[in-house]
Amino acid sequence: MNRARDLVMYILIGICAAFSVLLLAGIILYVFYRGLPTVSWQFLTGVTSSLKGTVGIAGNILNTLIVIILSMLIAAPIGIGAAIYLNEYARRGRLVTIIEFATETLSGIPSIIFGLFGMMFFNQTLGLGYSLLTGALTLTLMVLPLITRNTQEALKTVPDSYRNGAIGLGSGKWHMIRTILLPSAMPGIITGIILAIGRIVGESAALIFTAGSAKARPKSRGGRFQKNLQYGGTMTIKLYLSATSEGDFETAFGIAAVLLILVFLINLGTKRLAARFRAARR
Repeated sequence: MNRARDLVMYILIGICAAFSVLLLAGIILYVFYRGLPTVSWQFLTGVTSSLKGTVGIAGNILNTLIVIILSMLIAAPIGIGAAIYLNEYARRGRLVTIIEFATETLSGIPSIIFGLFGMMFFNQTLGLGYSLLTGALTLTLMVLPLITRNTQEALKTVPDSYRNGAIGLGSGKWHMIRTILLPSAMPGIITGIILAIGRIVGESAALIFTAGSAKARPKSRGGRFQKNLQYGGTMTIKLYLSATSEGDFETAFGIAAVLLILVFLINLGTKRLAARFRAARR
């Protein structure tokens, strides 16, 4: 009887796994089928212009990469540092519980609310205006809880014997964290960073309120804080506007195909980086 139940459950689990893989493969193949014919060198390196009759996403690709880099340069050190403090330095108590509850709550807030907050605070209060910097700061708030929680979980997977052994050999607290804990937890930390990048790449609602939707390549301009990047639309914003306002589904599917390739390349690069950390640890 138990063997029959195990066999049934095994078959059901296999069906669920196969369905998930087939669903993902179907979506990717359909997007590539509709989008790859639109992708060309002119499409990737040109800029959309109604006067010239051209369609290009070079500015949108550059804006997307700038937002990713700016957001991760701010969010990754803060998120990893907060996780180290909460997991290694702070004593378990009400304060730590409140902080963890706050991070979990922030991760569930809709992105449109982050966009409204970024527009009111970074845009108007701080005077940054519609800019890629405003969008990056807003996305930093969005992905910070994700990086913090993933880093915490990665640090918790490191055995306590590593900590006790390092301290017993005379290592200082920070030296132990820097040389033992972080290298051991780095694969999990990189996984959190990958998830954060994925959310940044796929975000549009928050950026419409903060970064704008300009089609041109970004430039520098004077501002209240000396120089900040001017407003510009990312690839997801361009995709959204192409599919809704303009009704240009060929361009929308072309951008979707490029987005999938970009996410794949980013994930591949970070996976290789994680593999190097594993090899160095061994």
